[in-house]
Amino acid sequence: MNLHEYQGKELLKSYGVAIQNGIVAETVEQAVEAFKTLQEETGTKFGVVKAQIHAGGRGKGGGVKLAKNMDELKEHAGNILGMMLKTPQTPGGLDGPGKLVRKVLIGEDVYAPDFDACKEFYISVLMDRERKQNVIVYSTEGGMDIEEVAEKTPHLVKKEYIDPMLGMQPFQMRKIAFNLGLSGKAFKEMAKFIASLYKAFVGADASMFEINPALRTGDDRIVAVDCKVSLDDNALFRHPDLAAQRDTDEEDPTEVEAKSYGLNFVNLDGNVGCMVNGAGLAMATMDIIKLSGGEPANFLDVGGTADAARVEQAFRIILRDPNVKAILINIFGGIVRCDRVAQGVVDAYKNMGNINVPIIVRLQGTNADIAKKIIDESGLEVRSAILLQEAADLVKKVVAN
Repeated sequence: MNLHEYQGKELLKSYGVAIQNGIVAETVEQAVEAFKTLQEETGTKFGVVKAQIHAGGRGKGGGVKLAKNMDELKEHAGNILGMMLKTPQTPGGLDGPGKLVRKVLIGEDVYAPDFDACKEFYISVLMDRERKQNVIVYSTEGGMDIEEVAEKTPHLVKKEYIDPMLGMQPFQMRKIAFNLGLSGKAFKEMAKFIASLYKAFVGADASMFEINPALRTGDDRIVAVDCKVSLDDNALFRHPDLAAQRDTDEEDPTEVEAKSYGLNFVNLDGNVGCMVNGAGLAMATMDIIKLSGGEPANFLDVGGTADAARVEQAFRIILRDPNVKAILINIFGGIVRCDRVAQGVVDAYKNMGNINVPIIVRLQGTNADIAKKIIDESGLEVRSAILLQEAADLVKKVVAN
């Protein structure tokens, strides 16, 4: 689950991380009041208007503007609110439809009064699954695309791994501050910043924090100017306050609907729809589709407690994708019963009618014989397979046509 910048900053602030102060607004009038409040509370002369969408690269698309007075702030807020913002990270990239901006964050100017004395850094915290350790990735080249920095100047991107038994150690905080070239007050502030940031990462059960840039101000403070926060969905039950901040307007509507039915669904760009139970089997199914010359159109795990109604809903969601040329249903009946899945397929087929997409079904395990009978006696044009390779061959044949 992703948070907006303003939500992520509030989370960081609650753990003692210094942030760029800001107030979220949904209208131009609210933006004006927010700027007035910031001027009173912080003394800032300039205001920054920042579009709030779940995508990076907002500045490149015109979603971040500096306002030097109230008239400019009104103009920028009016232009950004309601715009379809396109960035390299929005669906379809710069050639896609973009994302509708519903909110803006009005931020203080943390670069004043001495812009030239400021320095931007890149800092992120995430899990390195290969090493099974959290890692802090950092660079002196903040405010830029870290991917480009890593590609062209990889020596400027450094990593600090955190032992899960020991946690973040003081020498590691100092090491990061030293490698960033800091000294004096800024050195101490960065060490403190890193400690609080890592505490927030662990405390919130996050999967990623990205601070770009983390700014050393002219008076040697360290401030998070921007942030991206991703939380682990599997741990949200421990954080109902964070779960309540989910913005479904920023998510794929099909994925949101699937979640409401208890389905684990991710939209992809392929031509073969998948319906599988179990994440591991789903990944294997997607691999074999790829090896057979097709492209997975989705990841869909119906779960271990799927009944006919849930399977029918999954079926409807898959068929909504106009790019789907075939559907591969691959179920191993361990906990879930194959006959329930088969009944869901039959019900969906009959209720929806006029399904012109070939359906390949492989059901193995609990009540597989009953499931096969249900499908065989349904009179539907469904192709069945016993082995996974058989299913793959059928997919290959269908895709080739």
